[in-house]
Amino acid sequence: MSPAAAATLRDFYEDPAVPVASGAGRSRRQARLLARARGPVRAGAPGATVLDIGCGDGTAAATAAEVLAGHRLIGVDWSQDALRRAQARIPYVVRGELTDGGLPFATGSADAVLFSEVVEHLVDPDAALDELHRVLRPGGHLLLSTPNLAAWYNRGLLLAGVQPVFSEVSMRRIHGRPGTQVVGHLRLYTARALRGFLAASGFEVVRIAGAPYHDVPRPLRPLDRAACHLPSLASILLAHARRRRE
Repeated sequence: MSPAAAATLRDFYEDPAVPVASGAGRSRRQARLLARARGPVRAGAPGATVLDIGCGDGTAAATAAEVLAGHRLIGVDWSQDALRRAQARIPYVVRGELTDGGLPFATGSADAVLFSEVVEHLVDPDAALDELHRVLRPGGHLLLSTPNLAAWYNRGLLLAGVQPVFSEVSMRRIHGRPGTQVVGHLRLYTARALRGFLAASGFEVVRIAGAPYHDVPRPLRPLDRAACHLPSLASILLAHARRRRE
């Protein structure tokens, strides 16, 4: 990517009008997956160090903190505007990037990483997963969520020749699909593609679950919730993976 293009993308995400929070429901689901995997914090024992990479305005981290009591949750983002808002919601925030020098954490220093609706915005997701792999200790947990390209309604839209929900062909406006808000999606995954991508990046996939999408029209929400029982059809993919032990 040229320096000019990188600057344009950075300006886009520094715009306060661009959404930086995911749905509270799936943030809670993600945190519960981690809480079950980690088990309860023993009396007198230190909690886990959990990094929320791409924390945005801190809404998701604050929701996760309710479930992850006893653990140290640190919000990380590249947007100064987002971090200013996050400081009002979570006690620890750090500015960091997945590329250009990497995250400001030592190798193997994190017990878990939350990576909520970030990977679809990245120019170089391979380098990002390499960096998450670096900061996680062997056996550490990665909880990643991302929109599902093959969501149940996207399959119907494609058959009708309509651009799928979540996909964007312009950073300026929506063309050819439902919705009106540009959020900067560059990459989209199916459940199969996400599983393969994580495995190739040095992670053992524990589980891929489904979650509903908060912007589905109200009459269709029961169907969207039902689709979560078959993750390959769900609106949102929730992946739980662990860094492989070398």
